[in-house]
Parts: sequence; C-alpha cells; structure tokens
Amino acid sequence: MSLTSISLRNVRKHTDTEINFAGGLNYIVGGNGLGKTTILESIYYLCTTKSCCSKSDANVVKFDEDIFEINGTLEGLTKDSATVIYSVASGKKQYYLNEKQIFKASSVIGKFPVVMLSPSDHAVTQGSPAERRKFIDSVISQSSRTYLDVLLEYQKILRHRSALLMRIREGDFADSEMELEAWNQKLMSAGEQIINHRVDFLKGFNSYVAESYNKIMGKMESPGITYLYLGGTKSDNISKTFKDMLSEYKVDEIRRAANLVGPHRDDFIFEINNINLREFGSQGQHKTFQTVLRFAEFFYIKDVSGNTPIFLLDDVFGELDAQRAKKVSEYLSDIGGQAFITLTDFGNISFLKAGEKDRVIKLNEDSKIAYA
Repeated sequence: MSLTSISLRNVRKHTDTEINFAGGLNYIVGGNGLGKTTILESIYYLCTTKSCCSKSDANVVKFDEDIFEINGTLEGLTKDSATVIYSVASGKKQYYLNEKQIFKASSVIGKFPVVMLSPSDHAVTQGSPAERRKFIDSVISQSSRTYLDVLLEYQKILRHRSALLMRIREGDFADSEMELEAWNQKLMSAGEQIINHRVDFLKGFNSYVAESYNKIMGKMESPGITYLYLGGTKSDNISKTFKDMLSEYKVDEIRRAANLVGPHRDDFIFEINNINLREFGSQGQHKTFQTVLRFAEFFYIKDVSGNTPIFLLDDVFGELDAQRAKKVSEYLSDIGGQAFITLTDFGNISFLKAGEKDRVIKLNEDSKIAYA
C-alpha cells in the first residue's frame, strides 16, 4: 500500500499544501518549525482517523481558522480516497472513505496500516505500563480485527463495571451482588481472550524483534519481550487466577470504585540479554530498542496481514549515533514499501541516498514544497 498524494488545508502551519509522493522513500527536509512533522501527522490521520501528536483535534487547526481538511489518495489492492475534516465551531470530526462517511474509527483501523517511529517513543520503553500496552494493542489490532473487537468490548465492560462499583460505594446495594457477578463474568471472558491473544502474539513477534535487532546491532545482544499478566502470575489456569484475584480485590475495588484486576493492568518487560531495559538500559539501548520495535511492527503487520504498512519516521537520525543511524538507513532499503522520513538537513547525512523510487521533498520558510 502507498500514499500517492496528500493535500492539507489549515493544518497547523499548512494553509494550502499539496504533495505528490514516491512509492519508495520520501525524505521530507526543512528547518525546525516548518511543518515536517505535520505532514506525517496528516498521513497518520488518513490511516487511523486520529492524530499521532495531539489529544485534541482543535489544536491541529491553523490559528485563527475554524476548519482543517486533509485529503489523500491511497493505492493498494484498490485505489481509495480518504478525507478528514474537523470543525472548531461544531467540535466534530468527520472521516470519509471514497466520499462515504465512516462513523466508526474501528472500521478504518487495519485497512491502511501505518507504523510511526518518533522521539515520543521513549515512553514505550521508559514510561508506564500503559504505554507498553498501547504499543502491543496497536500492533495486534492492525493485524487482527478479532482482537480489536474484543479489546473495544473489554473497554466498554470496564466503563460499565466502574460505574457499578461507584454506585455500590455510594450505598446503592440493590441487586448489586448479582449485577457485579454478571459483569465479572463478562470481564473474565473478554479479559481471558485478550491475554491469550497477547500470549500468542508474542510467541511470533519476539522473532521479529530479534531479527530487527540483529540487523541494527548484530548478534552482540539478545532482545526479548516478556508478558506479565494478572499480576505476573505463572499459572496456566488464567480463568481460576482471574476469578481468585477478583475475589481478593473486591473490597479494594469497591472502596476505590476502580477496576483493579485484568489485562488493562498488565505489563510487558523489554529485555536485552535477560536484563530489564527500563531499569538498567542506557539511553543508546533505549533508542535502539524503540527503533527495533517499530521495524518489527512493520514486518510483522506486513507478513500477517499481507498489506504493507506505511512507515513514518520523524526526526529519527538526529537521536542515533552515526553507526546506528547508518544501519537504520540501510535497513530502510529492505522494507519493500513506502516510508516518510523527516530530516532537518539532508546534506549533513551523507549515508542517506535517494534512489530512483525515492524522492526528496523540501519545505521552505513559507511551508511551500519543492522537489529535489
């Protein structure tokens, strides 16, 4: 799959920008603050319906404007047009696929798979368990509609169960035991499916991590991901462990009106040579692992779904030492798909070469586009 063209209207600094892309590597070059990352953000919008950089769509609208609009043409097995429109006045966002409005974001997830590597990825290896769950869930969801549906159902169950726990805490005990037990059964059913999906996923994904790590670092280190579910239990009987923990934490859950048991609280441990990266890894090892995770995600989705993702790399080379940057640039030539790479100064990175299928796109001071 590839994005052949995109147009941006009132998207941050881009008042009216149109770009045609190459099917290989697209180097987006320009000084700081000229809107390079915004181009990647707009591509991400088309592929997922949401921003990769902001929790609020209103923040993406150009200052003193009311509406932003992003249009793109994507080619894969079929040729599709996608449009994202957001209005500040209404506070509503609309997504159109081939001029037909799509009302559920989940209908788009996986149709146009996308992988993004950016400086914010430090949160994946160095941040909270929620960041690692978000990464794992995103990879599986883009390659498995079944998992996405279960995950969405589980999140709905959490919201209903949390509301019930709040009512019980506030003294509404009418039929609460029966109702809580009913939600417990739903929680365990969906939660066990999520855990099993994640376990099965890692059995295959770890090999992609190892292969990508070897491409960049050689075989001097051995990477891996360990899944800690239901408090790090070693038991194979997930159903029993889940049920026992719900019983154990029942009083605390009511007291705090919070869901304290389930895969929404699990963690994933990233390791190098069986050593916890988050606790003992150097900055270089963290950055390398973050890069490796995204390459592994790219090739995993490509193989499992049969649909080659779009690869977005935002200001990646500035954070890598020369040797690792060279290895990453060489690895990019192996992806067999389309990538978008932002750079501050193309001339200072001599090992990056634009081939016949690649394109250098330059942004000048007024965010106008020039092709080199």
